Order: sequence, then C-alpha cells, then structure tokens
Amino acid sequence: MLLLASAGAQASSITNVEFQSPALGRAWNYNVYLPTGYETSNLRYPVLYLLHGNDGHRNDWPVKGRIQATADALIASGDIPPAIIIMPDAGTTWFVDLKEKVETAFFADLIPQVQKRFRTLTGRDGRLVGGLSMGGYGAMRFALKYPEKFQAAALLSPAIYNPEPPTTSSARFVKVFGSPDFDPAIWKAHNYPALWDEFLKKNIKVPMYINSGDDDDFMIESEATQFYALLRKNKQPAELRIVNGAHAWPVWESTIGDALKYIFQTVRRPEQ
Repeated sequence: MLLLASAGAQASSITNVEFQSPALGRAWNYNVYLPTGYETSNLRYPVLYLLHGNDGHRNDWPVKGRIQATADALIASGDIPPAIIIMPDAGTTWFVDLKEKVETAFFADLIPQVQKRFRTLTGRDGRLVGGLSMGGYGAMRFALKYPEKFQAAALLSPAIYNPEPPTTSSARFVKVFGSPDFDPAIWKAHNYPALWDEFLKKNIKVPMYINSGDDDDFMIESEATQFYALLRKNKQPAELRIVNGAHAWPVWESTIGDALKYIFQTVRRPEQ
C-alpha cells in the first residue's frame, strides 16, 4: 500500500483504495491525494481524475511525477484551491471499453465510489480530468465525449494520433485497438475526429491545457498542435505549450503544475 504524508499537522496524504467494480467484475485500485486540512474540515472539495500512461500504475504520478509536492505547493501559494486527486490503475486499457469495460467502469463505478467515500463536489464545475500519453488520450476522449461531466482537461503529451499511431506506438501492440493485429478502423472510431461533431452539438466549453516535449519520440508536438488548432478554430478555450524535452517524466513532472494552474481557474472552490 502506498502511504505518503507531508510534514505538519493535518498534512496532505496519498493512500491506496481498493473497491469492487461491477463493470470490470473485479477489484479496482486507485490512489487518492487528500489536501492539507481535509481530515479536520467538513468542506467538499473539487476533484481531479489524473490518468497514467500506457502500462503505467496508480503510483506513477505520486512517485515519478511528485504530484503531492506540486499540489501542496500550489495550494499553499493560492494558485489552485485545495482539491482531491484520484489516480486509478488502468494498465494498457487506453481507457476505452475494448480490452476491459474501463470507460464504463470509470463513470458507473469509480466516480460514484469516490463521491460516496470522499467529500467531493459532485457537479461538473467541481470535476476535472487530466493525464499523460495514454492518459492524455483518455482525458481527451472523456472531455469530448462527456463534456457535461468535466469543467476542464489537461492533456500532457497526449497520444491522440490522427489519423493513426506511428509504427512505434504502444497503441499498435497492446491488443486494444484490434486483436491480434492493430485495426486502423477501430482506432479511428475511438479518436477525436469520431467524437468531434457530437461534442460541438452539445455546445459546452471545456478548457483544455495541451503540451508536448519538442523532442517527443512519437512526434506528439505535431499531434498536440493539430488538436489545439482544431479547438481554437471552433472557439474552444485551450492553451498549448511546446517545452524542451522528450516523451518522458522530466517533461510531465515539470509541467503538471502549469497544467493544474490552468485547469483549476474556473473550478468551484471548496464549500460546505
């Protein structure tokens, strides 16, 4: 079990939670960051669902991304409000209902379980989504497919390849988008062009923070720029950052703070 606590009275913490997911038919684990003062307050907090990359783990953001230290510092400085952060395990599922019913489980099981167990704000204006690489793809899909659920989204080096992933992308080898072989039609049916028209029909603004390293091995700087241009062309609020670095943790650890400051701008503050 991961258990991290920062110094000081009623300090922030990260702990593991396991629960039974009916949609998955098995136990599901996630890490939860609780801000300083959570245990001694009766407030309800905004919540960020923060997703890992392909073949990642719920411990990636706490250990490799140092999310606790970043969130603590931003909350202490007033750059973001005190918030809860949920980091679920997702393996190589790409957050779609193909290998497992992870997309269904996310909305039918995980969000209700979190809302029951922790004092979260339950409306759209208190809920955010973000992620890196595969998790950035998942955050993009959730924001476009369910804009009524999320106030904003953070896409760090998002694997949103259009029209297809490069030959070296894990999306081609994880037996999600076709098995045993990758099927371009399945990929295209789940990527953002297939979601775009329905997203626009809902006429809901979802601010998106998008970034990439300029030396990304998968050329995601090009994909990020293309998606950002589409958002801006359609008058959707968005920010794009191309930073120095590769498709690696130094980029994500160093930019998650900038992403959090952007997506928390319009979120509801903690309240009773």
